[in-house]
Amino acid sequence: MERWRNKVAVVTGASAGIGAACVRALVGAGLVVVGLARRQERVMQLRAGLPEEEQGRLHGMRCDVTHEEDVLAAFDWAHRQLGGVDVLVSNAGIIASGELSGQSNTAAMRDTVETNVMGSVYCIREAFQSMRQRGAEGHVVIVNSVAGQHVPNLGPQLPSLNIYPASKFALRAMNEIYRQEFLRNKTRVRVSTISPGIVDTDILPQQIQACIRQYMPMLQSYDVADAVLWTIGSPPNVQVHNITIKAQGEKF
Repeated sequence: MERWRNKVAVVTGASAGIGAACVRALVGAGLVVVGLARRQERVMQLRAGLPEEEQGRLHGMRCDVTHEEDVLAAFDWAHRQLGGVDVLVSNAGIIASGELSGQSNTAAMRDTVETNVMGSVYCIREAFQSMRQRGAEGHVVIVNSVAGQHVPNLGPQLPSLNIYPASKFALRAMNEIYRQEFLRNKTRVRVSTISPGIVDTDILPQQIQACIRQYMPMLQSYDVADAVLWTIGSPPNVQVHNITIKAQGEKF
């Protein structure tokens, strides 16, 4: 991790859950972190809770990744103020409620695709261009899910996962597309995916959270952050394509 000290990392969805855990881990590892979130105030609260010597390495910016203009502005700021981006943790994601075959759920489905897929597209594009233009070693980490490898059968007692798994399958394909493109452009930029099992975060609908807690363990956000640190800390000649992690005892 020493080669990343004082390098710049951008984390999306940084206000809570996995994103917030990644912010803490990266700042603690010596990186300068730009935390992007719609709830900027939550990132600033996180900053205030860091050790005093680490607080100056965290910058919180309001950014809705579904709005391309927000993403462009955030990465432009990182370029002008910090010199560019070296690591991206593309983490922002949501789950639509209701059934995929149900009525009047178009808005929720569209929001999920716009956040999980297009938000990642916008951020990865801008991060890669920053890395490429500077000839820098860079690393893009996509936070995916085991739902991007198979569709979990939660049973009839739990709500549908709607279009969420489809959006995560898209990220799985994008990981390979980016790997090929980064090589085609003769860069030193790597791309990796972290695919956790069920994580105890607010992204899960309350009904699913309550049911799962009764009979199955869940990962914690810091478990995923640890996997992110391990991934970017791997030697530059190693392509970590995908890491799947689950809580010991998870049944899906």
